[in-house]
Amino acid sequence: MDWGLFLTFLAACGGAAATGTLFQTGAWYEALQKPSWTPPNWMFPVVWTTLYLLMSFSAMRVAQLPESGQALAFWAAQISFSTLWTPVFFGLHRMRAAMGVMVCLWLSVAATTLAFWQLDWLAGLMFLPYLIWVSVAGALNYSLWRMNLDQSA
Repeated sequence: MDWGLFLTFLAACGGAAATGTLFQTGAWYEALQKPSWTPPNWMFPVVWTTLYLLMSFSAMRVAQLPESGQALAFWAAQISFSTLWTPVFFGLHRMRAAMGVMVCLWLSVAATTLAFWQLDWLAGLMFLPYLIWVSVAGALNYSLWRMNLDQSA
């Protein structure tokens, strides 16, 4: 295990995680109508911590392989969109714009998963929970936007 690579990818995840600390749910989010299947608030930090560790470990594995440039570029794209989503949704309260970011996030996570899988099946497998979570997050973003059209821009 290359701890330097792992910690570098984990630091990038830390930047994304920091937006969750800076832009918390708050009264605006609590007042929104939510679908019955909305995960409880305590679940988000638990899931994200697990995902960030898996994302970093899988990226560390792929970074050591030849021909990994495109896969790592997809990884960089997904962490950028992940970092952007929170301030757009929770900071600006722009659910429709956040949905656009979420589409880009989902596509970049799917591309990363596929590219990682092609280089190292274990790295690709470790990205699957993230793709599932982003799919749920996308459905939740869409549901919140549609259920709260009077609150969205």
